[in-house]
Amino acid sequence: MNVAFCSSEVYPFAKTGGLGDVCGSLPLALEKIGVNVAVVLPGYRCVGRAGYPIAQLEDGVTRAILGDNIHVYFIDRQEYFDREGLYGDPSGDYKDNLERFGYFCAQTLTLLKQAAFRPDIIHCHDWQTALVPVYLEETRTADPFFERTKSVLTIHNLAFQGIFPREEYAKLKLDEQLISTRGFEFHGRINLLKAGIQCSDRLTTVSPTYAREIQTKQYGCGLEEVLRKRHDVTGILNGIDRAQWDPDNDGHIARKYNRHDYIAAKARNKVQLQKLLSLEAREDVTLFGFVGRLTQQKGMALILESVHELLKMPAQFVFLGIGEERFTKELEEVTRRYPEKFAARLEFNEPLSREIYAGSDCFLMPSEFEPCGLSQMISLRYGTVPLVYKTGGLADSVKHYGALHHDGNGFVFTHYDKKSFLDAVKKALAAYAHRETWRRLCQNAFASDFSWERSARKYLELYQCA
Repeated sequence: MNVAFCSSEVYPFAKTGGLGDVCGSLPLALEKIGVNVAVVLPGYRCVGRAGYPIAQLEDGVTRAILGDNIHVYFIDRQEYFDREGLYGDPSGDYKDNLERFGYFCAQTLTLLKQAAFRPDIIHCHDWQTALVPVYLEETRTADPFFERTKSVLTIHNLAFQGIFPREEYAKLKLDEQLISTRGFEFHGRINLLKAGIQCSDRLTTVSPTYAREIQTKQYGCGLEEVLRKRHDVTGILNGIDRAQWDPDNDGHIARKYNRHDYIAAKARNKVQLQKLLSLEAREDVTLFGFVGRLTQQKGMALILESVHELLKMPAQFVFLGIGEERFTKELEEVTRRYPEKFAARLEFNEPLSREIYAGSDCFLMPSEFEPCGLSQMISLRYGTVPLVYKTGGLADSVKHYGALHHDGNGFVFTHYDKKSFLDAVKKALAAYAHRETWRRLCQNAFASDFSWERSARKYLELYQCA
C-alpha cells in the first residue's frame, strides 16, 4: 500500500508542537509494518538545519530520506516558505497564509505525479493541508493517476480551522461554486478545515474520546453539526517514540533506570532536580512536575486558583514552559514568595523536561481539553504517575488508580473545578505516603503501552477500509 503524508510539520525538519512529532513518528511506524510511505512538506528555511542530506530533484522540489527509505519531498517556493517562522512571526500570523498553504496543497498532487508515487491514500493533517481532499476530489475524475486515491484527514486540534476573509477565496483558483458545494462557507468567511471535513473520504482525530467530544457543542468549535453528519469520525490515540523517550537510555538524567530497577534511581533523580531548582532536597514530600504551555487550556488557571491550598500540603511543584503573560507573572510571584515549595523555569528546555519527567513523583496535567496529549504518555514511560482531568486523550490513556484491584496508572478527576482537582492531589499524596501502593502505581505506569506500532496498525486498518 502506498501512503503519502501531507503535513505542515514533520520532525526533525519542522516542528512547533505535537503535530510535528506525530508526522515524524507515524510514517516510520507504518514503514516498519510494510507500508510504502512518502511525505510532503513545505520547504521551510529550517529544513536545512535538521542535518539530513538534501537532494535537488527539479526546480522547486528537494528531497531527503527518513528511516529506511521514506522519501520526504519539500515543496520549495522562496517567497512563501523561506521565512523564520512556519505560520507567523512575533507580530502575528502571516497575512498570506491562505496563499501559502493553498499553493502547498495544490502542488502536493503535482509533485506526487511527477515523482511517480501513485498513492492509495493521501493522509492530510489539520487545516494547513485540508485543501488536498478538495483538490483531489476535483482531480481524480479527470486524471487516471489519482482515480483510485482516497483521502484521510486527521484533526489534531479543532480549535485551529484556517478561517479567512471571503474575498480571499479567489486566490485558491477554485471554481466559485465550490464555496457552497464543498462547504467552504462559514459565517460569511471561508473555513479550510470545514471544507476538508466535508470532502475527505475518511476523517480521524487523535483519540477516541476527543472524537466523541468534538461532536458536541462544548467542544465542537462551531463544527459539531458538520462532524455529526459524517457519522464516521474515528479516534486513534497517538503514540510516543519509545526509543526517544527511554529512561534506561536518557543521557540528560542523573541516573538511568527501567521498570525492573528504578526506586533508587528515581530518588536520585528527584534529589538532583530539587537541587537544580533550589528546592529543599526531601524524599518525604511528593514532587509534582508540569511541562507544557502555561495557558488556560493546559490548566494553569485551575492550578493557580488552588495555590493557597497546595502550599499547605507536603508537596513541591515544578513548572517548565512558556505561555500567557497573566499566568507567567503570577507563577513568578508565587515562586518568589514560596521558593521552598514552587519552582518555575519560563522557557522551552528539552533536557530539563527530561529531568522533570524522571525526577518528579507525579505529573500534573489538568487540561481543560486535550485532543490527545503526549506529556502524560512520556511521564508514564518514566514511571511518573500522571494526575489529569478526564477529557480527550487523557481519558483514553490515564485510568484512575483503584486500591481494591490495584489497577489504574494515575489519578483522574471528573469535574473541572477547584475542589475536584484538590481532591485528586490529596489522593495522590495519600498514595505516595504508602510505599507499597506507590510501587504498584509506578509499575502500572511503566506497563502502559503507547508505542507507535499499536497506533500504526489501527491506521493501516482504516486505510484499507477507506
